[in-house]
Amino acid sequence: MKSEFLQIIQSRGFFHQATDLNTLDGLMATDKITGYIGFDMTANSLHVGNLVQIMMLRWLQKTGHRPLILLGGGTSKIGDPSGKDTARQLLDDAAIQENTAGIRKSFAPFLDMGHALLLNNEEWLTSLNYINFLRDYGRHFSINRMLAFDSVKLRLDREQTLSFLEFNYMILQAYDFLELFRRYDCILQMGGSDQWGNIVNGVGVELTRRFLSKPVFGLTSPLITTSSGAKMGKTANGAIWLNAERLPAYEYWQFWRNTEDADVGRYLRLFTELPLEEVRRLEALQSAEINDAKKILADQATTLAHGPACLIDIHNTVAQLFEHQSGSLDSLPSIGIPMAEIQGGILLVDLLCRASLAASKSEARRLIQGHGIRVDGQLVSDQTKIITLALVQEGVLKLSLGKKRHVLVKIS
Repeated sequence: MKSEFLQIIQSRGFFHQATDLNTLDGLMATDKITGYIGFDMTANSLHVGNLVQIMMLRWLQKTGHRPLILLGGGTSKIGDPSGKDTARQLLDDAAIQENTAGIRKSFAPFLDMGHALLLNNEEWLTSLNYINFLRDYGRHFSINRMLAFDSVKLRLDREQTLSFLEFNYMILQAYDFLELFRRYDCILQMGGSDQWGNIVNGVGVELTRRFLSKPVFGLTSPLITTSSGAKMGKTANGAIWLNAERLPAYEYWQFWRNTEDADVGRYLRLFTELPLEEVRRLEALQSAEINDAKKILADQATTLAHGPACLIDIHNTVAQLFEHQSGSLDSLPSIGIPMAEIQGGILLVDLLCRASLAASKSEARRLIQGHGIRVDGQLVSDQTKIITLALVQEGVLKLSLGKKRHVLVKIS
């Protein structure tokens, strides 16, 4: 590899496959290019599962190229069938606008937004004339080829419905690339490996070779799972969101701190900017020392997403909770309870559900029975325990599930 960008993404584990890699490498070694990744507006924050793509855009910018973020305000009204057994829930305009505002905030810590492009494909997709679009572009797409793509084939093999609405998604994604080339000279589309069929369809196989006079390229990253096979960024309690409004910085830090031993080196390469020599040193640590590497991973990943200032509160909280030192609990997740409720008494099982430490009362009872719940550090064994104002010190009560999950109950 000649280009710095391709050297970095290959050495750090971002690369899966690409179209005409040698030509792309030579071009990026001599010219500054524009590359893009698309993100649908299905939530008001991106999550850890999107981090590989965000970090690829970050490395693209750090190596002197221009990142383009394409928000799928138009395609979110259809839904990408890739990797899905059923159709995505369709969103109305109000939900898409709310999600767009939230997702913009997800990128700000990772990219210099003053020198990145952030666009919305609703700008050109909503104004398309359907008849003209079919006449000019539809004839260049082969149904035979589209049926062979994994996003379509897997759904059909399971005899699950694939609507005509979803089938149009890859056509519109191909058209997005064409528009981005015309408007911004964008020649590279990137995405996860599950997007390979969509990307190739837009890169040149069916459409762009007929309309563009300049070569364009597609590049994908591997789908990231944990060493135990779980989907990256998914937990029993939901997604690990990037925006602090959806997930406090402390819980984000804890997610990385709880990384499986076998994943530490890989995650340090992908989700931090530590030199590879340092990564190799950290992943070679054994036994209890691997916890030091996990703390460094958590610090580095959290700094990228939330800034370095939050680490002071996080470290103080960790010191108090796990090292029995004094410190602040301000960075812990919290819920508010009105004074009137606590004066009348609240069942602990109800409070655990409201704090999202248990999904149901029955689960809360099982956790208590299994000696997994503490209130202000004291183990609770009574499944009928009632929390009253007398148990609350200085207006705050700490609920703990095991050693690693804690929620503050603040009385208002």
